[in-house]
Amino acid sequence: MTTPSPEASKPWSPVALHEQREPTDAPFTSGHRLCAGCGASIIIRAVLSAADAPVVMANATGCVEVATTVYPYSTWGVPWIHSAFGNAASTIAGVEAAYRAFRRRGRLTRELRFLALGGDGGTYDIGLQALSGAFERGHRFVYICYDNEAYMNTGYQRSSATPLGAWTTTTPPGKVMAGKRGHRKDLSGIAVAHNIPYVAQASPSHYHDLVKKARKAFEAAGPAFLNILCPCVPGWKYEADETVTQGTLAVETCYWPLYEVVDGRTRLTYRPERKLPVAEWLKTQGRFKHLFDGAHDELLAEFQAQVDRDWEALLRRCDGR
Repeated sequence: MTTPSPEASKPWSPVALHEQREPTDAPFTSGHRLCAGCGASIIIRAVLSAADAPVVMANATGCVEVATTVYPYSTWGVPWIHSAFGNAASTIAGVEAAYRAFRRRGRLTRELRFLALGGDGGTYDIGLQALSGAFERGHRFVYICYDNEAYMNTGYQRSSATPLGAWTTTTPPGKVMAGKRGHRKDLSGIAVAHNIPYVAQASPSHYHDLVKKARKAFEAAGPAFLNILCPCVPGWKYEADETVTQGTLAVETCYWPLYEVVDGRTRLTYRPERKLPVAEWLKTQGRFKHLFDGAHDELLAEFQAQVDRDWEALLRRCDGR
C-alpha cells in the first residue's frame, strides 16, 4: 500500500492553487463572443488593469459570463468562478473569507484582490440581497455592476435599472404603456447607505476616470462598489461604433453623473461645461424612438425633471467639493 506524498495530502483550495500561478499578461483576452461595440469589454480591461495585485473573481450569470466562457474556451487569464445569477457577491465573499483564514494560519503570504462582476439584472434585482449582506459583513472585495439597463442576456427584459419610457420586450410601447413605467432605482445610493469605504459611478467613455476609480476600489480597506454604465448595442438600438458616444452623452446630460463617495464624503469627478438636455441622449437610441412621435412630450418633460432633481441633489451632497 502506497503512502500519499505530503503535497498530495494537502487540502485543495482555489486560493492555494493561485499561489502557484504566474501572473498573466492578458487577464482578459481577445476572441470572446461579446457583441461588437459592447461596453463590457472596455470596462473589464480597464478594471483589471487597475489591480495592484493578482485578482480572483466571481462572475454572475449574464452577458459577460456566457460570452467569455463558451466551452471549451475561456477569455479569462485570472482565477474565475461562475456562480448563479444572484450570488456572485456571496461567492467572492466566501473566497475572501477563506483567503483571510489562510493568511492567519500562515499558509498563504501572497497579496490577492477579489472582484465580483454582474449586470444590472444580477445586481439591482436578483443579487441585491447577497450584495447587501456582503457589504454589511465588511468583506474586502470590489463589486462591479456593468449596468446596461435591462436583462440583455435573456432577451432585453426590463430591470429596475431600466429608465423611464424605455422599450424592452416586457415594456413594449403601445396603447397600454409608453415604454417602461417609473424611474430607475438608485443603486449607487443604496450602496452608499451601507457605509462602505468606497462607492463610485463611472463610464467607459471616460476611461482614465474609470481606471482611477477602479484603483481606489481595489485599495479600499473594505467593500467597494463601482456602478458603471455599459452601453448595449442591440438592447439600446444604436450602431456598434457609437458606444463611447453613448457614454459621453449620458455623462454630458447628467443622466449618468461621474462621482465618488469616499468614507461617506461625496465628490464630483467630472462636471460638464454645459449640461445638455437629456433628449440629446435619448434620441440617439432606438429604444426611446417612440418618445419623439409628438405624443409623449409630457413623459420627456418628466424624464428631464427627474434628471434635474437628481443632479441638484448630488451637487448638494458634494457641498462644493
